[in-house]
Amino acid sequence: MSLLEDNQNTDLENMVGLSRRGFISAGALCGAAMFLGGNLLSRSVLAASVSAGTSKLLGFDSIPAATSDAITLPPGYKSSVLISWGQPLQKNGPAFDPSGNGTAEHQEIQFGDNNDGMSLFEFPGEKDRALMAINNEYTNYRYLYPHGGMPQSKEEVRKALACEGVSVIEVQRKNGQWQFVQGSRYNRRIHGNAPITLSGPAAGHDLLKTSADPHGKNVLGTFQNCANGKTPWGTYLTCEENFTDCFGSSNAEQKFDAAQKRYGAVATSKEINWHQHDERFDLAKNPNELNRHGWVVEIDPFDPQSTPVKRTALGRFKHENAALAETHDGHAVVYMGDDERGEFIYKFVSRDKINHKNPKANRDLLDHGTLYVARFDAGDGNADHPRGQGEWIELTHGKNGIDASSGFANQAEVLIHARLAATVVKATRMDRPEWIVVSPKDGQVYCTLTNNAKRGEDGQPVGGPNPREKNVYGQILRWRTDRDDHGSKSFAWDLFVVAGNPGVHVGTPKGGSSNITPQNMFNSPDGLGFDKAGRLWILTDGDSSNAGDFAGMGNNQMLCADPVTGEIRRFMVGPIGCEVTGISFSPDQKTLFVGIQHPGENGGSTFPEHLPNGKPRSSVMAISREDGGIVGA
Repeated sequence: MSLLEDNQNTDLENMVGLSRRGFISAGALCGAAMFLGGNLLSRSVLAASVSAGTSKLLGFDSIPAATSDAITLPPGYKSSVLISWGQPLQKNGPAFDPSGNGTAEHQEIQFGDNNDGMSLFEFPGEKDRALMAINNEYTNYRYLYPHGGMPQSKEEVRKALACEGVSVIEVQRKNGQWQFVQGSRYNRRIHGNAPITLSGPAAGHDLLKTSADPHGKNVLGTFQNCANGKTPWGTYLTCEENFTDCFGSSNAEQKFDAAQKRYGAVATSKEINWHQHDERFDLAKNPNELNRHGWVVEIDPFDPQSTPVKRTALGRFKHENAALAETHDGHAVVYMGDDERGEFIYKFVSRDKINHKNPKANRDLLDHGTLYVARFDAGDGNADHPRGQGEWIELTHGKNGIDASSGFANQAEVLIHARLAATVVKATRMDRPEWIVVSPKDGQVYCTLTNNAKRGEDGQPVGGPNPREKNVYGQILRWRTDRDDHGSKSFAWDLFVVAGNPGVHVGTPKGGSSNITPQNMFNSPDGLGFDKAGRLWILTDGDSSNAGDFAGMGNNQMLCADPVTGEIRRFMVGPIGCEVTGISFSPDQKTLFVGIQHPGENGGSTFPEHLPNGKPRSSVMAISREDGGIVGA
């Protein structure tokens, strides 16, 4: 989820004032440039002038913006609902209750709310059968309870927790259409009260111990699950994002330490107020509970009895997603963004190599390795598509100034307080890094920088991959590693697209880059996904007011881009008030699964059922061509 910007400073903005010149070591960057041997992106730079309709990769015409309460697609495409919030996972399970009177116990065995990132897992040797793991990020109190307000009891907190986490479902293709299989033994919920194990270097550390878990190795729940990752060994990675929003304090005068402030701890929780009814979320009584969330969680979808694991070696922050890659010599790489203004981009490289012959041998692979954070130079200043160089800085205790003198007693504390460690090494503060994906064609890495209304203020200078002040539109960053090896510590970067509104802001930076036109404009790129052919799919979670800076953009949408030519076409527009998020494909690429999150967040929608006085329900959609062909071709 990418929350629309407010006028509040982040804690980093309040605590530090750092200049980009101070972030970048000129000597290190000169060395990196020599090491890179020129701009690696030169092999795939955007065409100087993008002409609409020239891409041979995109086989559909761009559709107009829309404001209707429906799914809008190009001619020749159709959509159907795969599953919606509240649908029972088992036969004879409790049906969705639109009155809001359904219980927490019911919700724990129903499909969760506000679905986000997801991955599809094929059954070996079965082309028409698969599992899907789907994040359920948060819930809408407006629709969850009969009173339409915040939770008023511990039972109502439990119900909210039951809406979040992950849903694992089986799907099958019948008569050419993928359908949810109710009653499958694989269907399950991993919700905010489910048992989860902590593993890796931080497991058992004093900062992770509570009275309920004196060993610091067993947690209740995963929640605020944003996006995802899929490992080569067949497991699912779910990423905990805005976890601090769930905590508050019964002591209105409570003083928080630097680390708690850095992660956003406040006495009055943001709109949730779980701490008033469940002391697990009361920082006055359980301050360490905050440290037990904000991790990447690994789940085995094929083993319904397995316990999910929070992999602490990947660091703790507001994770958006986890993009998997592999080094030339076989080590796993996980790219991750921290979705908050002025936060950082990370990557993890495993100590051990991936065992492709024995998937089970990789089950603890993500417990051992090295965490890095990205530092970007100021770029070449190109007004349309700036590019430059960058490097990965190791976040290891005893290196790069990360030691007791800077507040870290050991590696566990580096990982628990990864944001603080990244600040010590002067990583580059970004415009809210969200989804990261790796091209299946050339290995280039793409990252959405969704927006940052504070860019240009103290500590967040304009320049490099963050080229505009008060950035309300966002951009998509791209980098290519040295030698095309994801294990390299050097890379070349450029901006694939700078979103904007060329109709409202003609000839200014707010109009966007040259591949933005009045026919494809959008704001706040969030989700990303590649199909097998190399098309880049862009999903948005921005301002859908269709007015002012956002006039003509309509509802949130999904676009498709040709990474070589830079051409972008609008493929789908979602219903009123939704975020378009989460993307996956059937193995034959003939069905695209996409999430519609929080339709009618502020009213005005009854999607997808459109019943009189009906409640809108977050849903996973299945999109296909009427002629049965490959989506996007």
